[in-house]
Amino acid sequence: MAFPLSDYGYSSKQEVLDDAKRYWNPDKTAFWQDEGIPLVIGEREGYVLTDLDGHRLIDMHLNGGTYNIGHRNPRAIAALTRALEHADVGNHHFPAVARTALARELVRTAPEGIEKVVFGSSGGESVDLAIKSARWATGRRRIVSIRKAYHGHTGLSIGAGDERFSRLFHADRSDEFVQVPFNDLDAMAEVLAAGDVAAVILETIPATYGFPLPDPGYLAAVAELAHRTGALYIADEVQTGLMRTGALWAITKSGAQPDIIVTGKGLGGGIYPVTAALLNGRAAGWLEVDGFAHMATFGGSEVGAAVALEVLDIVTAPETVANVRRQSARLADAFAELMIRFPGALVGIRQDGLVIGLEFSPAIGGAKPVMRGLYERGVWAIFSTLDPVVLQFKPGLLVDDDTVDQAVAALTGTLESLAVPA
Repeated sequence: MAFPLSDYGYSSKQEVLDDAKRYWNPDKTAFWQDEGIPLVIGEREGYVLTDLDGHRLIDMHLNGGTYNIGHRNPRAIAALTRALEHADVGNHHFPAVARTALARELVRTAPEGIEKVVFGSSGGESVDLAIKSARWATGRRRIVSIRKAYHGHTGLSIGAGDERFSRLFHADRSDEFVQVPFNDLDAMAEVLAAGDVAAVILETIPATYGFPLPDPGYLAAVAELAHRTGALYIADEVQTGLMRTGALWAITKSGAQPDIIVTGKGLGGGIYPVTAALLNGRAAGWLEVDGFAHMATFGGSEVGAAVALEVLDIVTAPETVANVRRQSARLADAFAELMIRFPGALVGIRQDGLVIGLEFSPAIGGAKPVMRGLYERGVWAIFSTLDPVVLQFKPGLLVDDDTVDQAVAALTGTLESLAVPA
């Protein structure tokens, strides 16, 4: 079935591209065309996208994990449809059945100590809430993150991220936001020693930075340092949570004890925007003092909460966990073979479950030529914005053997066309 272009007043893909430049985002629209990715998504189902021109793509990007359970997952759609028979967005001032049930289930499945949940409609919004909660709990302002961090584009989240995003909008205030190198425990200890830090915020595996893996013991040591100096530890699990690493929350694999966990993207199943900050007792204290201090009209939407409850049921199912672990092992074996076969091209593998960054040699131009080659061969995977030698390769939780094999075959063909001698 063709995408209904005429329903939106268009008769061709080119008209959409022209209007996107004129009315939406000229720089981003031109960027992708210049990179050889003139994608306008039409039909989408499972882990397959189809361009308006008919080009079929296996989605190994998933929009950062938004489509962990696939595009237009039938169970997520059914949950939304059922909810719409009785509910709508709801009213954020009052208790609601689905919202309360979702908060209960998130607390039940969270690490020990998490007591309350506050909802948002974007990851950045929930990061903002996490930072505000930490500032309330500690009476301090400074936030520590890592260099080349990414935590969103909203009011406070942008300050915790890389200067590429904060400087443009004059949000790089060094007196409130401090950044240190990733995996540098000494640098972290030096900043925390001042005793004026409200929170450390870290993506458990930094995504936009190209998925560098934390050194063994690093995250637990950072959390311990934070707690010793009176600061809170915020685990940003917007991309690494919801079973992508084979654990519901990746932070639980590290031994670190978070005070706050931020989740988003995949929580709404790609059907309805739902994000959340999961707070321990200390971080949640403001909810007992003034529950009106933070409000979000669409945060914890009743119909969105119904979808998220279904998502939680899907991602925690034993068969899903088993598939994540099995496909992770299959991919690890495949990448190891490719690294041996193409040592002058594939030079690094950063993998924890289905969170995967593939590092490519500057000799072949880094990850962008690989991205283009995969696109031509029917696979969509994206380069890492803050480390463009790394390709983000992110299969879905429910991906089957045939889809994985097709993606690996496309990667093999791409490397055969690009590889240089070792």
